[in-house]
Amino acid sequence: MRWIINRRHSILLIGQRWYIFFPAVLICICGLIPLGYLIAKAFQLESSTLVENLLRWRNVRLFFNTIFLTIGVLITDILLATPAAWLTSRSDIKYPRIFSVLCTLPLAIPGYVIAYSLLALGGYNGIFASLFGWSIPRLNGYWGALIALSFYTTPYLFLNLRTALLGLDPSVEESARSLGYSQRRVFIHVILPQLRPAFYAGGLLICLHVLGDFGVVSLMRYETFSYALYIEYRLLFEHNYAAWLALILLTITGCLLYLESRMLNRVDLHKAGHGTSRAPSIIPLHRLKYVGYSYLCVLFIATVCIPTLTVILWLFRGFEASTLAGIFEAFLGSVSISIPVAIGCALMALPFAYINVRYTTCISNAIARIPYIVYAIPPLAFALSIIFFVKRTDVTVLVLISACMLHFLAEAIGPVRSPLYQASPHLEEVARSLGCSPIMAFLRTLLPLLFRGMLIAVALVFLATMKELPLTLLLRPPEYETLAVNVWDFTEEAMFAQAAPFAFVILIFSGIFVGLLIRKEE
Repeated sequence: MRWIINRRHSILLIGQRWYIFFPAVLICICGLIPLGYLIAKAFQLESSTLVENLLRWRNVRLFFNTIFLTIGVLITDILLATPAAWLTSRSDIKYPRIFSVLCTLPLAIPGYVIAYSLLALGGYNGIFASLFGWSIPRLNGYWGALIALSFYTTPYLFLNLRTALLGLDPSVEESARSLGYSQRRVFIHVILPQLRPAFYAGGLLICLHVLGDFGVVSLMRYETFSYALYIEYRLLFEHNYAAWLALILLTITGCLLYLESRMLNRVDLHKAGHGTSRAPSIIPLHRLKYVGYSYLCVLFIATVCIPTLTVILWLFRGFEASTLAGIFEAFLGSVSISIPVAIGCALMALPFAYINVRYTTCISNAIARIPYIVYAIPPLAFALSIIFFVKRTDVTVLVLISACMLHFLAEAIGPVRSPLYQASPHLEEVARSLGCSPIMAFLRTLLPLLFRGMLIAVALVFLATMKELPLTLLLRPPEYETLAVNVWDFTEEAMFAQAAPFAFVILIFSGIFVGLLIRKEE
């Protein structure tokens, strides 16, 4: 009975606020319909061919390659991020904020740029051979993809763990110490269990990035579902088999999201009684302090300095003035996509943020979650579904911009939604009582409050689109150049000097973006 009442209430709200729900529902339909075409494409074959596509031995190999890489990157990130987060939040090292910034800077380097720098570092003509006179083996395959993806995704887990460590209640640790627990046992039995939500959130982001990654695995020549999907569609023209690969990848992603939600539902870490909030206790390291400094410095050198210096050295090693025209053309190509996508996502996020904050019905909750479901879809699988929907010959820059808007919409909702929590719901009622229509009341009262959040959303989506590779690679029109595509094209042919200028421009823009983000946090 309560479910029926809630459903009728949801329908009544949608009827009253159609000008908010209609654009949100339309955007959700645009994001989900291409997936229906992907499923139809996969199942349009005869039953014998369907079974053959599904039961190929190659699928088993791709599955284990993808799972092993995901697990390997997740374990490596835990080993790298956990000590760094603890050192910068709970130890007595000096300048913890500076070290926190240094551990966050790998976000400024796209994964395919890190892969490029690792490949350009080794070999007979690599940077290491030029500087020291002897060559090191060029990283590729599983270990190359593992290192590149781990360096790229470590900040996602580091930021979650550091925030969680700073928010822990020190009274729980003090109680454990009073019962005779050593510092090591307190960390294992008290602190680590309380970090489970942070591990789950950071681990989910890492796994989604690894499952959807194409640039790193393609440059490292390590076959996962994303890499095989591109090969089958773009080079071998096996479109039906590519659709099946996309569906398998979507199934793995869905299982991962379900597993994470079930694990979070079992977490119960709130306090049973009343208490006051206090700053976490700082643990002195004594002689081990220099070990902590060394670890943080080595982590920064490995994840930031080496990739950046490799790009710069290759830039000076093979830079030619004649390449400036190509760099400018690629830059314009990236900007001409990023600007409309960023502005469009900021505007499209308005109805979803409003629905998410102002309404708590079952229908509104489902509508508000759909952008995050679309965002969790691996980019190559999403691009393939759009190609099947509009046909490859009809792909234009407008289609690419629309696809990027649907994919990056979830990144814009958070910044736009945050100011709404601080805005009184009575503002619109006052405007309505003064004779304003519902739309004018929203534009005059809430929109000025949301403007700053929309600017942050524009910045986030702009930089994400600048670095985007899979969607651009499949959905760009012929002869359309971007910075990311040029880095991938030249690096795939081992033309490291030609790729360096494009990678350098990406690094400059990404570094500026991360710097602004850190300054805003401070």
